[in-house]
Amino acid sequence: MASQSRSSNQLVVPQASQALEQLKMEAAQSLGVQIPADGYYGNVSTRDAGSLGGYITKKLVQIAEQQLSGQYR
Repeated sequence: MASQSRSSNQLVVPQASQALEQLKMEAAQSLGVQIPADGYYGNVSTRDAGSLGGYITKKLVQIAEQQLSGQYR
């Protein structure tokens, strides 16, 4: 169940869309945050949205560090 984002942001690597969506779902599940079925985050609390963003950023930095060190596959 992939929600359609209403964001006007364009991905630098469009092929990463599915992986980013999976990361968002993983973050939400890990934090116990409900992802809106319609993709609209306007009704998500600031705290929950910030937690999701922080989790995703932390994971992306971790992936980048692993890639830079040659450990990520």
